Amino acid sequence: MDTRTLGQGLAVSELGLGCMGMSAWYGETDEQESIATIHRALELGITFLDTADIYGAAFGDNERLVARAIAGRRDEVVLATKFANARGRPDYDGPAINGSPEYVRRSIDESLARLGVDHVDLYYQHRVDKSTPIEETVGAMAEAVGAGKVRHLGLSEASAETIRRAHAVHPITALQSEYSLWSRDPERNGVLETCRELGIGFVAYSPLGRGFLAGRFSSPDELADDDFRKRHPRFSGDNVEENQRRAERVREVAAGKGATPAQVALAWVLSRGGDVVPIPGTKRRTYLDDNAAAADVELTSDELDALDGIGEAAGDRYADMSAIDH
Repeated sequence: MDTRTLGQGLAVSELGLGCMGMSAWYGETDEQESIATIHRALELGITFLDTADIYGAAFGDNERLVARAIAGRRDEVVLATKFANARGRPDYDGPAINGSPEYVRRSIDESLARLGVDHVDLYYQHRVDKSTPIEETVGAMAEAVGAGKVRHLGLSEASAETIRRAHAVHPITALQSEYSLWSRDPERNGVLETCRELGIGFVAYSPLGRGFLAGRFSSPDELADDDFRKRHPRFSGDNVEENQRRAERVREVAAGKGATPAQVALAWVLSRGGDVVPIPGTKRRTYLDDNAAAADVELTSDELDALDGIGEAAGDRYADMSAIDH
């Protein structure tokens, strides 16, 4: 697995691993298989692991799972986690999105304890707290850098203006947002352009359209009742049929290429530039192996044109888009 460089010289594997689904929201979980998946990722050279304090049926579950998986292997991974999304957090009566300096300080210490490490390599503000100036949030995050608790700072789902203001306080290494064949907002809203102007890397989450572009399901009826995608706007109502047509186009290109739809969808994201790093999430080794092979898939100009032509997905990225910084 080759590496790519985000901002501030942070080198990461060209494909990362999103760990969220190992602990919640995508149906049944299996901790042993999830840990085996992380170990397999390291074997394949996928060393960029992405988690967050909010991920899990209980707050912090996913960080604790990652801790168990990397115990004794900390030096092998580039470890990223996030804070600020406090929805459903027990023993907490603050706002759902909290970027206050006090919350930053509390959150990093709690994440380090759950992860069983003395520092994280990349620390994101998970969602922008619109009631706290970004300068105050990033100032407190920078304190964590000064204290040796964090190596690099990131933002998730931040607007171009917010990115600029944050970067003026402390260099931002990575901006994370949803980005895939059918979610191209960063190309339109100035975020990708701003990142490149400022030397900030781009980390693409949900690069497989939450599994739909990979052909891992074709209807919400195939999903478990506790899978949040069952109620996702893109997999509901008339949007399903529209989006099935888009996924079929990916399958057609993949069939002609002798690759899987997942590999083609990831190869498209990888083609967007050497500063773009997709972090497909999976909790199964079989899917991980499939995803990893995307690094060896090179798309021709005709194939890229065909994929570019599938268009944006029908339906919003979330049922509630109010937490996204526009």
